[in-house]
Amino acid sequence: MPQKRNGRLKKRRLKKRLEIGQHLVRDPEIYHGELTFRGTRVPVSVVLAYAAKGMSVTRLRRNWPEVSEEAILEALVLAKEALIEKYRRAA
Repeated sequence: MPQKRNGRLKKRRLKKRLEIGQHLVRDPEIYHGELTFRGTRVPVSVVLAYAAKGMSVTRLRRNWPEVSEEAILEALVLAKEALIEKYRRAA
C-alpha cells in the first residue's frame, strides 16, 4: 500500500524481481516495475481492463499475441482471488 509523505502518496520502489504465479512478473527493469506478463512488456492491468469491459480471451490474444491464453487466464483467476480476499477481510 502506498505511504503518505507530506500529504502526498509515495509509491514504494520495487527493488528486485517478483514472480507471481507462472506467467506474471514485477521487475524494476521492465515497465517501471509494474506487473507484466512474463517475457513481455504488456501490463497485466491493461489486459484486465479490456477483459472487464467484456473482451473475450480470443480477442485479447489477437491484440496481444505474445501473451498466452494460459497467462491471461492466470491473471483473471489471481485478480478474482484478490478481490474475494479483499472483501472477505472487510466484512
